[in-house]
Order: sequence, then C-alpha cells, then structure tokens
Amino acid sequence: MTRLRRVSGFSLIELMVALVLGALLVLGLLKIFDASRASYKLSEGLARVQENGRFAMDYLQRDLRMAGHMGCLNDQTRFLSEPAGFRSAFVAQQRPSAAQLDAAPDALRFNHMIQGFEASGTAPGGSVGLPASGAWAGAPNLPGYIAALTPAPMAGSDVVAVRFFSPESVPVKAVSASSITVDSARWNQVIAANGYARPGLLAIADCQNATSFEATSVAEGGADTTIAVTVSGLNRSDLGEAPFSPGQATLHRAETMVYYVAANPQAGNEPTLYRARFTAEPGAAATTLVGGAPEPLVEGVENMQLIYGLDSQTDQARQPTGFVSRQAVASAVQPGADPLPWRRVGLVQVGLLLRSADGAGTAANLIAEKPRLLGVQTAPADDGRYRTVYESTIALRNRLFGN
Repeated sequence: MTRLRRVSGFSLIELMVALVLGALLVLGLLKIFDASRASYKLSEGLARVQENGRFAMDYLQRDLRMAGHMGCLNDQTRFLSEPAGFRSAFVAQQRPSAAQLDAAPDALRFNHMIQGFEASGTAPGGSVGLPASGAWAGAPNLPGYIAALTPAPMAGSDVVAVRFFSPESVPVKAVSASSITVDSARWNQVIAANGYARPGLLAIADCQNATSFEATSVAEGGADTTIAVTVSGLNRSDLGEAPFSPGQATLHRAETMVYYVAANPQAGNEPTLYRARFTAEPGAAATTLVGGAPEPLVEGVENMQLIYGLDSQTDQARQPTGFVSRQAVASAVQPGADPLPWRRVGLVQVGLLLRSADGAGTAANLIAEKPRLLGVQTAPADDGRYRTVYESTIALRNRLFGN
C-alpha cells in the first residue's frame, strides 16, 4: 500500500501575510527616503537663502554707507556755504548755485548723493502680493536713467540710487583748468580698476573744494598719466580756476549706482537683486553702464523695502546734528519735486525677502505665515519655497555724528 507524503512549504495565507509585511516594510523605507529628501531640500534651501542674504546685504552695506563721500569732506559740509564747496563740470556755471546743479543729467547729479523711490502701497502697514504684476509705480517717479534700465525694476519693490567719490584715490601731481596729471601706476591700480576699463567719470577733491567732471581724453605716457578736461562730451564747463593744490588734491572715480529688484531673464525670470553702475568713456556724449547692462548680483531676492533716517536739523542752511530723530519712506522724505531733503538722510533701514531657488518642501504652517518686511505684509505665492526676511540698519558713515 502506498503511503501519502506529507506536504511541506508555505500556505497561501502565510504568503499573503509575508507580502503584506514586505509591502509595509518597503512603504516605510520609501517614507524614510522621502522624509530624508525633503529634509535635504529644506536644508539646502535654507543654506542657499542664508548665503544669498549675506551677499545681498554685504553689497548694499558696502555701497550705501559710502553715500556722501566727497574726499576730505562730506557732501553736507560742502553745501553749507553759498556758493557751495562743490562744482560740477556737467553744468555751464563755474560756480553754480544749488538750483543750477540740478541742470546736470540725472545720473550725474552729485549734489544729491542718495535718493530713494518708494513702490506704491509699500509703506509700513501696507501690503504687497508677490510677484507683483505690472510696471513699477511709486513716488518719487523714477527718473529716465532708472526707468530705462533693462530688466526694469519690479513692481512692489523699492529702488535706491547712491552716489559717491570712490574710496580709493590717487594723489594729484599737477592741475590746471584743462588738465590733471597723476602717477600712471596708481591710475591703473586704483582708478582703472574694479571693472572700469576706461573710466571717464571722475572727481577731484581736497579739503576745501570738489569738482566732478568727464575726462575728455586720458594720455598714459611713461610715469605720468594726463587727463584732459575741456568743454566737450558731457562737460558744459572745464575745471575753471582750478583751486586745487598738487600734493593735497586727490583724484577719484565719480560713482553712480542704482540698486533694485527685477526678474532675471537669464535665470528663468527668478527675482534678482540688480546693481546698475554708470560710467562714460573719456569724451563720450552719454553715460553707459559698466559691462553694458545692470549686474545681476544675487538671485532669489523677491522684494526690497527701504526706510530712511532723517537728521533732527531739517534746515538746509544750518549744520546737521548727526542725530537721527525720525524715519520715513522715500515718498515722505521727498513729498514734492525738490530732492534737497535727501541731504539730511543719515541712515537706511534695508529689508530683503529671499526665497529658495526651488520648492524646499516647506511645512504648511510656514507657508501660511506670511513674512513681514519692515512693517509691510507680503503675500508670496504658495509654491513650497523656503522664504525668510533679512533686515539691517546701515549708517551713512559720511553723515554720522561729528562728520
């Protein structure tokens, strides 16, 4: 008689249980992987935003604090007397009044060393949706040299223009009404540097006078470089009586910069902090931009808000105290057409809203919490990007107490 063999192996129920347990294990591993990926993306987004925030603030701090630098003396001191201790070859008058200095082209008005432009609806207590649509609107109106920038300033974000004589300078060897002579090595190391291949916008200053002008030509020959200054190009006058003494006067670049936020077409229209640096080659009839276009400095800067601190002494005929007693947005600093009140600005509060380049898996509670920027409520898109606010108070070192 044949004996039945005993069946061995797994039953169907056991196989199903094993499959369920395996699936649960795989799901758990996938969940851990997904959480690790989200954590990595958030950490990477946080790191990039922090890095970009530091770079953006460093650019702004470095240039804003130089506003009003005019060599030995600051702009406030030079404009206390009438006629002022400053003149501009960009106007026809040899000793121009304050009003006559405004006849210079907008980008060359070195009698106004800082000027802001407030985007509509972005004063403290206001709100702005991001990205804001339409063309930039605000007060004061953007002058032509800023409105013509490409890419254009983004709606809802403030704009600031700053002017100063470069902190680096070259001692003047000889000076007359039509020429200035300096050391060639120092010219190449200090003036024709920092991206300025053929600098033509210059300034000469000592502890009594200062003049901004355009070089008609620059002759580099041996040990000396000679800068000719004649009534041509952007100049409407020359150096006049040239009340400068060799060995005491110094030669600087005359810097004009504009900081603003715009969509960067080279980076998928990512909002970017831009800087436009104005220059002119010797003898040129118009200003151009260093590099031919505004410089994209830091990507991911979604919005910029600015508040200005004003000196307690508002009378332009009297010496400023150096004590900041109140703060105001640009439209309140300059409520009308006269930009003169900007000469009493002693500090700038800067607020930047930065975002990560990609979705960072930001938690829903962080997305729901809309960031505030110097008192302005922002409403960014619900795109999962990590966002944070950076704020800083920048003292204009040439307008501090005692200067």
